Order: sequence, then structure tokens, then C-alpha cells
Amino acid sequence: MVTLLVENLEAKYHDRSAAIGVVGMGYVGLPLMLTAASAGYRVAGFDVDPDKVEKINDGRSYLRHIPSEQIAAAVDKYGLRATVNFGDIRQVDAIIICVPTPLTQNREPDLTFVRGTAESIAPHLRPGHLVVLESTTWPGTTVEVVKPILERTGLQCGKEFFLAFSPEREDPGNPDYTTRTIPKVVGGDDPAAGKLVQALYSAIVDKVVTVSSTKAAEAVKLTENIFRAVNIALVNELKVIYDAMGIDIWEVIEAAKTKPFGFTAFYPGPGLGGHCIPIDPFYLTWKAREYEISTRFIELAGEINTHMPHYVVDKLALALDARSGRGLRDSKILIVGIAYKKNVDDMRESPALKLIEMIEARGAHVDFYDPYVPLIPRTREHGRLAGRRSITWHREQLRAYDAVLVATDHDTVNYRELCELAALIIDTRNACTRAGCDGHNVVKA
Repeated sequence: MVTLLVENLEAKYHDRSAAIGVVGMGYVGLPLMLTAASAGYRVAGFDVDPDKVEKINDGRSYLRHIPSEQIAAAVDKYGLRATVNFGDIRQVDAIIICVPTPLTQNREPDLTFVRGTAESIAPHLRPGHLVVLESTTWPGTTVEVVKPILERTGLQCGKEFFLAFSPEREDPGNPDYTTRTIPKVVGGDDPAAGKLVQALYSAIVDKVVTVSSTKAAEAVKLTENIFRAVNIALVNELKVIYDAMGIDIWEVIEAAKTKPFGFTAFYPGPGLGGHCIPIDPFYLTWKAREYEISTRFIELAGEINTHMPHYVVDKLALALDARSGRGLRDSKILIVGIAYKKNVDDMRESPALKLIEMIEARGAHVDFYDPYVPLIPRTREHGRLAGRRSITWHREQLRAYDAVLVATDHDTVNYRELCELAALIIDTRNACTRAGCDGHNVVKA
């Protein structure tokens, strides 16, 4: 009976007759929906936000790096649709969960959205469903959290429905890689689930990498981002050391990366942003405590990265004091770029928000300019900044600031003009040097 069910499902994935449901239509879910639809699957998006649902069905985008034309084409040509009605889950063959996994205020995993989604799916679970979790989390979440909720229905995992994990690998704004071209790691709760999830994604992406279990797949994602967090911490610490020695860390990295082996270039910054790198290491350190294991190396990297905004603000204050003798109090500061990374409108965990609050706490007035973020959205940790608007780029206005802090190096910013007009620039991204305008008024931080 199980063998026949698996064979039927596998055949539906191979011939694209299966229907796919994606829960969560954000930075991960929406690109996946579009890619699955273009691959020939019938795709339905599920979300609790009726505004997102309405925009998708109208062919309109709410993410800057995804054009409305792409969504409209998927709706008109491939029948893509979105709904807030979770009862429609019974009509799909695979359910892919792409919801946020943030941290609590105590820096512990918050699986509220994962649990809530599983609870919403459970009443509509039926034999033949494949459920795939894509949300980044600690190893064991799929079988320890999601599986028990779904099995409360009386359906048995591995016999009537199937469970798998596939870590998302989206990189918004990256022109070199798309959802289709980034290899997809998959791991099933059992061999049948592994076989099905491999068949599902093989029709969506160019390459599927199968691992032995959901735990292994969950660990892959954490390993990728912890690797980045640790190496960014290393170059952030080197930045502080080399700066004290009068050495330019960016010059050093550019020279070091000419070595064709044994070195991978990572770059310093004002702090970590995005939904992955600042958060994922804490998921592993939290889980490791269950096994009485200390993650000292990972936690030290977190401490270094967390301290970077403090280092940047101190550099700003010292530079102001050296030039005017007034420090930060009553100074006018402009922050350029408040998205967490260049060329996107994503504000999740952006260090720029922390920088604004820290600078204002020291008595300065802060404005910001960001061509991708006209308005600061509401965030859990920086709610009082919500609603602030970007200034317009105007030559005379730029002259009015005591200092400009480059926090995010969007390509569309005119750094040459900024160097010409600003009295003082604190550059955390080496943007001015790359633009060929590294002058006496530029301080790297």
C-alpha cells in the first residue's frame, strides 16, 4: 500500500501533474512559488496576510527585487494563485513551509510560526501529502516539532503522509544565482520521504543534493551560515587590529584573495544583518545545550559581530571630535543605506537600525537615505523607528550634515558626489575607495 502511494506521488512529481502549496509568501516562499509554477506545477500560495494574497492574485509584487511582470506572467500563464484559506491545502499534493524562524528577546529559537503553520495544516492533512519544511531551524525540529503536530490527526508519518526538510538558500538581489540554479539540499524522515522530496525538487531546480535525514539537512543550513558568521567575525576583528596598526583591511583582503587556493574572501561591516547569519548560530548553540556541549567558538564570533555597531559609533564620535571638537552631541548625521545588504529593500535584522538608535542615544540627530527603503517598516526590536522616511538626495542638503555614515553600499548611490559634498564620511563598506574617491574626508570603520 505504501509502495503504491509513493510510486503514484513520484509519478505525479515527474510529470508535473502534482499541485504544490507554499505556505508563507515572503523572501523565500514567493521566489519558490514562481519557480515551481514556471516548471509546470500547479501552485497555490498560502499566507495569513490578505494584502499579500490580493497583490499576488492581481499580479503585483511587494518585493522590490521581484518584478510585478514576473508575477503577472505566472498568474496568467501558469495559473499561480494565492489564498488565506488553509482548507484549500487538501487540494495540493505537496506542502512547502516557508515561514520565519526568529529569535526571542532572550536570543532563543522562536518557532511560533512553524508550530502555527503545522497546526493550520493538520486539520486538512490527508493521505498522500508530502510536507516539506524549509524554514531554518535547529537539527531535529522537523521530527520533534512538526511531526507530532501532524500525527495528532491520526495519520501516520511514513505510511499515510511524508515529511522532509529542505533548507532555503535564497540570496535576494544576487544577479548570479536564482532559485532554479542554486543546488537544493533535501532530507527525508524516512527513505520514502527522501525519494519523494528528491523527485519534487528535481522538477523545480537544476540540481538536488540528497542527505540521509531531516536532521542532516537542517544541519547543512546552520553550517553554511555559521561558517559565514565566524569568518565575518574574523575579518571584523582583523579590521580593528589592522586599523590600530594603520593598515587598510580591505587592501589586505583584496591582495590575499589573489591566492588561488586556501583563502576565501570575507569582508567586514558595521554588524550582521538579514534573517540568517545573525540568527542561525543561536539555533545551534541553544540545541547544543541539550547535549551539554559548549559552543564557545561560535558564541565568541557572535560577540565580535554584535560589538561592531559600537566600534563604528566610536569611530564616528572620534572622527567628529578630531575635526570639530564637538563629538556626537547636537551633530547632524546622515546614514546612507539602511537595508541589511546592498541593492535590496530587506530590513530584517539590519545593523543600521541599531546604529541609528545608538547615535541618537549620544545626543545626535540622525536622518537616513536609502533608494530601496523609502520608509522604515515596523520591526520587533526597533519599533520606535517605524515610519521614518528617507531624505531625498540633494546636493545642498548633503552639505548640511556634520558626518555621513555609509552603512550599506547600494550600487545606485553616487559616492563620488558624496565625497565631494560631505564634510566627513565614515565608510563601513569601502564604498568610497571602490568608487575612486577615497579622500581626506573619508574614515574607514
